[in-house]
Order: sequence, then structure tokens, then C-alpha cells
Amino acid sequence: MSSPTRTPRGTYPAAFRTAIVPAAGLGTRFLPTTKAVPKELLPVVDTPGIELVAAEAAEAGADRLVIVTSPDKQAVTEYFRPQPDLEKTLAERGKDELLNKVRRGPNLLSAETALQEQALGLGHAVGCAEPNLAGSEEAVAVLLPDDLVFPTGEEAGVLTRMAEIRARHGGSVLCAFDVPPEQTRSYGIFRVTDTDEDDVKTVHGMVEKPAPEDAPSNLAAAGRYLLDRVVFEALQRIEPGAGGELQLTDAVALLISEGHPVHVVVHRGGRHDLGNPGDFLKAAVDFALENPEYGPGLRDWLSRRLNER
Repeated sequence: MSSPTRTPRGTYPAAFRTAIVPAAGLGTRFLPTTKAVPKELLPVVDTPGIELVAAEAAEAGADRLVIVTSPDKQAVTEYFRPQPDLEKTLAERGKDELLNKVRRGPNLLSAETALQEQALGLGHAVGCAEPNLAGSEEAVAVLLPDDLVFPTGEEAGVLTRMAEIRARHGGSVLCAFDVPPEQTRSYGIFRVTDTDEDDVKTVHGMVEKPAPEDAPSNLAAAGRYLLDRVVFEALQRIEPGAGGELQLTDAVALLISEGHPVHVVVHRGGRHDLGNPGDFLKAAVDFALENPEYGPGLRDWLSRRLNER
């Protein structure tokens, strides 16, 4: 199979303008902190995870972020509002570096809220954002804030690559990563066939958390979706599952059964899971090691600390 031509960073197909970020969860694995602070605002070193996800969406061409949240988590959207008083104080004190950090999130894109009154599944959360879309929008991106997905080297990010595939094949495009066979029990695993491009597969279905011997592939679903607008109509037609939840994967499966083209891009770059404290710590350490201010000291300390054990 031929290797695909990669789009360099800074060149993006105009595939979507709105990114939906579901953020209505309770953050139970981070209690008691999340009694007062939304999980999405917990800092990875000095930047909340939600800003890192928003930056990924903006790099891929989004100019609007729709944060689907519960009525008591408005602080997630407020994070992307300008803070004139704080900015004025920092400017007056000559704190230019801090001022740039404070302005970075609000300058990425326009953020707005869609309310999810009840936690009824990812499909329900995505459906809550439909009224926020303009009638002319033919596709929408969905980014799960627990997943941080990074490009490889100087290549474009995975959302940009997904936009290229949608432009070529139409339909909807998802993201996958290759997992060892023994880990298939932890993920939704795609049933796919090859295309004429490396790391682009045609999707025929998905199996939730299969045993290794039953897994149709080793390609696991990541938290990135580029969905045709027709997905909202499909969400109206699927049946709720356990707990009355509507699953986004069920809507995608319905579309596949009706001939809607669905592809996956296999992501070979970096990935971090912010969904639990242990993996969150790994992400924080990884980011800190790359930080010129904190990295050298942390690397020395880690070396000493590990040698003590």
C-alpha cells in the first residue's frame, strides 16, 4: 500500500468549524477535588486539559467550541472568557509572560455552552449541541476531553488528517490507535478492511471490549470523531441502552448499516489519557519533562528518586 501524502501543519482543509467537547461528567475518579473544580480545569503542569483539547481543535481549523456541560459546571466555559481586570493588573505589573498565558485560551476560538440536564450517554451529550450549529455546517468534530492526542513530528494533527480523509471519501471519520492484543478488553475495537492508504481503514462495525481471541482487529477507538451532520438524525432513531443512555457508537453503527461511509485514521503519534489520576500524573510528568523551565530539574530529581528504590 502507498504511504499517504501528509499535510504540513498550517495547511488545513475547511472540513468543519465547530468542535463539540462533552464535559458534563461528575469526575468521580478525582473526588473530592471535583466537588469544587471541574475535572476539565485540572492543570497538566500549568494548562488545563480543556485548553489543550481546544488548541488541537483550533489547529485543525475550528473557530468555535461547544462545551456540553451540566448546569453546575459553567466554569468550564467561563475559562475561555476574557478577564479584563486580571489582564489589566498583569499588564500594569509588567507580567507579560503571564498575561500571554491568561489570554491564550480565550484567543483560541469562540466558546459557548450547550446544557445537558441529565447524563444520558455520549450520544445524548453530542445531540444536546445540535441547536448550537449553523444550518450550513455539514460536519462537526467531537473531542473527548480525557484524550490528549498529539501529532508525530512536523506532520499535521490527527483531526487534520481526518479532515483530509473525509474530503476524499465523504461520510464520517473516526480515530483509532493500535493496542496490544491483551488490551482489547479495555476498548471498543473496530472491525475494518484495508484501503489503498496506510493507516486508513474502512469501518464495518465495532465490538465493545472483546477478549483478544474475539477481537476483529487491534484498532481501538480514541476520543476523536469527525461526523457528518446526518449523525444527529441517527441519534434520534437509536434505542437507549443500559441506564437509558444513548451511545454515539450506536448511531455510527446505524449509519454504517445504511451505507454511510465511515473510515478510521490510525494514529501513530502521542496520546495521554486524563481520565484517571494515575494516567493524569503520567501526562503531567511527560509535559513537565518537555518544559524548559521545569524539565531539567524534574529529570534530575526523578533519576535520584528512582535510584533510591
